[in-house]
Amino acid sequence: MEYRKLGRTGLKVSELCLGTMQFGWTADEATSWAIMDAFVEAGGNFIDTADIYSRWAPGNPGGVSEEIIGRWMKARGNRRQIVLATKVRGVMWPGPNGEGLSRAHIMAAVEDSLRRLQTDTIDLYQTHWFDADTPIDETLTALDDLVRQGKVRYIGASNYPAWRLMKALWTSDKLGLARYDSLQPHYNLAYRAEFERELKPLCQEEGLGVIPYSPLAGGFLTGKYRRGEPAPESVRAGGIQRRYFNERSFAVLEAAEQVAQSRGKTVAQIALAWLLTQPVITAPIIGANSVEQLQDSLGAAGLRLTEEEMEALNAASAWE
Repeated sequence: MEYRKLGRTGLKVSELCLGTMQFGWTADEATSWAIMDAFVEAGGNFIDTADIYSRWAPGNPGGVSEEIIGRWMKARGNRRQIVLATKVRGVMWPGPNGEGLSRAHIMAAVEDSLRRLQTDTIDLYQTHWFDADTPIDETLTALDDLVRQGKVRYIGASNYPAWRLMKALWTSDKLGLARYDSLQPHYNLAYRAEFERELKPLCQEEGLGVIPYSPLAGGFLTGKYRRGEPAPESVRAGGIQRRYFNERSFAVLEAAEQVAQSRGKTVAQIALAWLLTQPVITAPIIGANSVEQLQDSLGAAGLRLTEEEMEALNAASAWE
């Protein structure tokens, strides 16, 4: 496992980040602990979660993933070895201030996350998506206060359009506030345009770390989906079919399979290597429902593609 600086900061994170949306949803607590143990054993130190994980699942009030991670870190005594990232924005309690990026919501939500995670400090606190009802300076001032208080070390954004992210960076510069040091975008070999059109050059120019989520396209880029065959049973199969069951995506998948066969790697490892080979990328976020799934993704650590392989994949996945 290699380590990279998070954007222009001095914080060093593993080249693969462990996503934990599945914890307490499709992976029970014992499995979640085993996945985190295996990730750390492989050299991983970067773990990402969110306060809302996984509120959409029946019987899940949100905060469950954070609680599982907190219990695991306490039992393992490894908090200092972990770069811990979580997010704020979604609905976490009833009432008009139970969601959003207002000062009122952020200041209450961070205390809840700290309690669930059983820690005094969050390494990377991210705004999960933007809040059109709250002025950017209000959000950034609240986050700046948390940095000054020592409750948060760095701040990042997720799911921001380029104009909103640039306005936030300008506001931080103008007012002397803590600055977003990372972006968490939806980006993978089969879903390129949203990030590459404007966000990629912005991150390159402003020195933001990039932590792409869904790097395997929800499982589509693992090779378990086939052209002309019914999708395997999964809680995410419907969304994958709607987004990726088209001619272009299957052509991308087949191009990745060709590279995988020539390298003796899996399709998932090639899809992750395509990201890791790009200098703008800090760490793709890999999720897993089992240690076996995690091990497949970990096989991408240190894997880089040749110029010819990148050209072949880029040609198959080109967007207009």
